Amino acid sequence: MNPSLSNEENLKLFGKCNNPNGHGHNYKVVVTVRGEIDPVSGMVINLTDLKEHMQEAIMKPLDHKNLDKDVEYFADVVSTTENVAVFIWENLQKRLPPGTLYKVKVYETDQNIVVYKGEETTHER
Repeated sequence: MNPSLSNEENLKLFGKCNNPNGHGHNYKVVVTVRGEIDPVSGMVINLTDLKEHMQEAIMKPLDHKNLDKDVEYFADVVSTTENVAVFIWENLQKRLPPGTLYKVKVYETDQNIVVYKGEETTHER
């Protein structure tokens, strides 16, 4: 829901997701990294480290939260799946070695998927 739009405009734009009391999703997030494979570990990034970064960048700020009310980022940003992907990208990019983060893929449902690669956003259906 976008507070700058009328109820009619929000209903037309967001359909059943237009609820003044909010609505919920069980997002699924897939993070893809890239880079040189370390010859000792055989990994681009230590998976334990990546899981910790994902916990801090994704789970801690977003899990079981009302995005519009509990997450400061979404106070002025509409909490669409596209913007959730951008939020995750920005949070992960701060924590990962430069150039390592390649793609963030957010599943709102099995049919509604957003892929974000920094400047580029794509929708998959």
